[in-house]
Amino acid sequence: MSKAFTKESETDAEEELDTPDPLPAHIKNYMTPGGYAALQEELRWLLREERPRIVAIVSWAAGNGDRSENGDYTYNKKRLREIDRRARYLTKRLESAEVVDPQLQRGLEQVFFGATVTYARDDGSEHTVTLVGIDEADLEHGKINWQSPVAKALLKARVGDTVKLRTPSGQEIIEILSIGYSQG
Repeated sequence: MSKAFTKESETDAEEELDTPDPLPAHIKNYMTPGGYAALQEELRWLLREERPRIVAIVSWAAGNGDRSENGDYTYNKKRLREIDRRARYLTKRLESAEVVDPQLQRGLEQVFFGATVTYARDDGSEHTVTLVGIDEADLEHGKINWQSPVAKALLKARVGDTVKLRTPSGQEIIEILSIGYSQG
């Protein structure tokens, strides 16, 4: 029978979402102490506060009778699966994490994981970014994934160095203006 006529089960789709984004074998899951603590806090909140609250709603909704037409039951069962999926993801990420404290870095004159770097672009604009773990990246707050193209271009550079950054519009030269390390 053609696969077009078979129904995929919801659990198959959920299982695919359970696994964290795989890191290449040679890439470590570095995190700053602050990023590690934030993931721990999110996991704690999900398991100790959010999940029990949703379980109580599901129990209440289940007691109301016909579950097939019970929106509270259906929605909150789905929410419970999402919470469990996120909790598994966070647990796996925390287990594989290698916490690197930027304040303990050696070779502070070079850009390494945890560095806060100010650089100038060709157009004269200055940007300040902090190289953080994959799960900590937040562009709005200047935190970029240490495996991103910009971070890779900056790694091991020193103040005054110019590095080549490959962009969709071509190559761009950026100059390192300052490097700092602080608690992340």
